[in-house]
Amino acid sequence: MKRQNVLAMVGASKLLAVAAAMAMMIWASGAANASPAPNSDNDNDGLTYKQEKNITHTDPRNSDTDNDSIKDGDEDADGDGVDNTNELKLGTKMGDADTDGDGTLDGDEDNDGDGVDNEDEDDGQKSADICAADVEDDADEDSDNDDLDDEDENDFGDDPDDSDSDDDGIDDGDEDGDDDGDDDGDEEDEDDDCDDDGIDNEDDDDDGDGEDNQN
Repeated sequence: MKRQNVLAMVGASKLLAVAAAMAMMIWASGAANASPAPNSDNDNDGLTYKQEKNITHTDPRNSDTDNDSIKDGDEDADGDGVDNTNELKLGTKMGDADTDGDGTLDGDEDNDGDGVDNEDEDDGQKSADICAADVEDDADEDSDNDDLDDEDENDFGDDPDDSDSDDDGIDDGDEDGDDDGDDDGDEEDEDDDCDDDGIDNEDDDDDGDGEDNQN
């Protein structure tokens, strides 16, 4: 075989090898950027790719899209007092604050008829921001630090972004809206007993020393 033919064949083989390598790189890049399966939850935030893209408009590759230390599944996309994953459990819509259109927010409904509003069903969990901020549900936050969760402010006609909604010098959580002798904040803080001593966090300092008696 002539030398020229051999060199040509070697050159062609090298070109084929380079082309194959480039093709593999292009394929790998395309596979990495391909959309996940619609029902997959690659970021483990409790929401599927399809739900994040079409309903909550969060990043299906980032479990905490807005970097507020609350997983996207624990956010309250429609502001009805029920976080996204709890909406899925209840069968209510994450993008509709009043799923059945009856004029009552989904959080104020009682789907299972047990006398506890949907928004309060998770109050037995250690999820209040005073206990563990990194697992706090968006709906359970207390944005204005008045000892009344955002989800419960509407129950008393209060503003979740104003600690003293009626400007009387008393925090909303320290008001007694129904005149039953219990502060509004205490009535809604069933979950706030971080040290499991049977005393709400707010009352753990009731010995008069001015300090929280939590462990």
